Amino acid sequence: METLQRTANAGSVSTGYDIDNSCKFERDNSESIVTTNQAAGNQKTWTFSAWIKRSRLSFDWDNIFGAGNARLLFNEQDDIILTAYSQSNTYSLALQTNRRFRDTSAWYHIVAQVDTTQSTASNRAKIWVNGVQETSFSTGTYPNQNDTFDLGGQGTSENWIQLGRFYSGSRHFSGYMADVYYLNGTVAEPTAFGEYDEDSGIWIPKQYTGGGYGTQGFYYKFDDSSNMGKDSSGEGHNANSLNNISAADQAVDTPTNNFAMLS
Repeated sequence: METLQRTANAGSVSTGYDIDNSCKFERDNSESIVTTNQAAGNQKTWTFSAWIKRSRLSFDWDNIFGAGNARLLFNEQDDIILTAYSQSNTYSLALQTNRRFRDTSAWYHIVAQVDTTQSTASNRAKIWVNGVQETSFSTGTYPNQNDTFDLGGQGTSENWIQLGRFYSGSRHFSGYMADVYYLNGTVAEPTAFGEYDEDSGIWIPKQYTGGGYGTQGFYYKFDDSSNMGKDSSGEGHNANSLNNISAADQAVDTPTNNFAMLS
């Protein structure tokens, strides 16, 4: 799938939906986008979707997204981890993929979904990559029904919504992000954000037309170089803390315009 994804991103497949911009995050420069000013939201149900292109591998806790101890990241083995503490301050959710993601020339579409209201444990947390659900985990701990997590619980600095770093302001992400959605209180499937090309069978982006952003959700297109934390969902949930993110971090390397990378 990664090889096919590179072919699509090189422009051999017309997606019908173009992503014009991404945001480049540099770990060495401690870059992140943080939201500190939103009302409390749903702490049981949410969806995160983003196209990700890595620029460095094998870093400990290469954080993509989260709030407090609820977060999505790559670890030093280049696995994807979705993890969270419950309110009792113990790991209630911990999914670590057996599959590893080490292609720095490919864009990965990652969707993480949490809904602790579900009666079946394995339905309470899910990860998809390029439209395929990850089902093989080296660690597979699912939350208890109706557990609440830090995501959705604004009010303290630990619960601020973070893109590109851990809540303590460390362990930053290195790479590109594009077409980033956070839906607070809403479960959305990967097919809401992507689809298989009819001719090639390759997973490609499509425009999300749903709602359900809740009190905290957002859509980052990164199309405004003067405000890289602008929310394009129509909800007005702009980020209010751009840590070392500037117009220079706006990039045109995207899932529909993939730049070649030196090996």
